[in-house]
Amino acid sequence: MVPNLIPMSKWSEEIEEELSLLLKDWLKAQGRTQADLKEALEAISTRMPALLDALKKEYMQGGLPKVAARLCKIEENWVNNKESKTAAEVSPLERTIDPFDQLDLLLEEIREDCDN
Repeated sequence: MVPNLIPMSKWSEEIEEELSLLLKDWLKAQGRTQADLKEALEAISTRMPALLDALKKEYMQGGLPKVAARLCKIEENWVNNKESKTAAEVSPLERTIDPFDQLDLLLEEIREDCDN
């Protein structure tokens, strides 16, 4: 049986813009910086174009699902390596946010786009 291959669209300015906005929101929600993402991606710079270039390489290997999987893995590493905070150090907002919500939503949108 041949796997159901989904045609991959080309990297575009629209993908870059949407990914840039997503990254900024995601980093803010995680309490992380572009420097943290640079380290995780092993990018050449903390500037957004360099971060996007690193993700473009992932995209070329497997499209948006590959990018989303890489970001999920990075987030998982951040969560697992985060130092424990005392209850006083954790803001009420942090207590109620599932750290994987945004990336799960991205994966869901990608799957919906692929089904259409």
